[in-house]
Amino acid sequence: METKKLGRPTDQRIAMLRSLTTDLLWYGRIETTLDRAKEAAKQAEKLITIAVNSYKDTVSEKTTSTDSKGKEKTTTISKDGAQKLAARRKLLAYLYAREEKRAKGEKKDAFEARTQGIKYPLVEKLFDDLAPKYDARATEKGQRGGYTRVIKTSIRRGDNAQLAIVELV
Repeated sequence: METKKLGRPTDQRIAMLRSLTTDLLWYGRIETTLDRAKEAAKQAEKLITIAVNSYKDTVSEKTTSTDSKGKEKTTTISKDGAQKLAARRKLLAYLYAREEKRAKGEKKDAFEARTQGIKYPLVEKLFDDLAPKYDARATEKGQRGGYTRVIKTSIRRGDNAQLAIVELV
């Protein structure tokens, strides 16, 4: 199957699609030309499928330790399993890093508490928010895929290009 060239050399085209896909997953909706929208939707579908297939793979460990007073403390550590770790690395290799922004009116302490321990917020959003949502949707409707929607909008003035909106369903 031949890929669309989108009027760019290979390296620029790949970077553009990575950027569009990252923005689509981060914001949930973007507006671009129709051909770019279709290609970005394809990539987003693949990445969401990777997250949906592996988000449940976690390993829990219980460790017991004694503190300075002689009391035993039991802590449970939850880690990614092998499948989820591989999926996380695939997503990190493709997506660009996004920084979490502080909401309007949010205090610095609240922001730091909310984002503590989150190094890659976009990947965490995929595993924590989008993957469970789409997995529940798949079990409810009995279908996998169809995570994005491409809607044609207007024609751009100047070069007469068909514009479209891509959004997560």
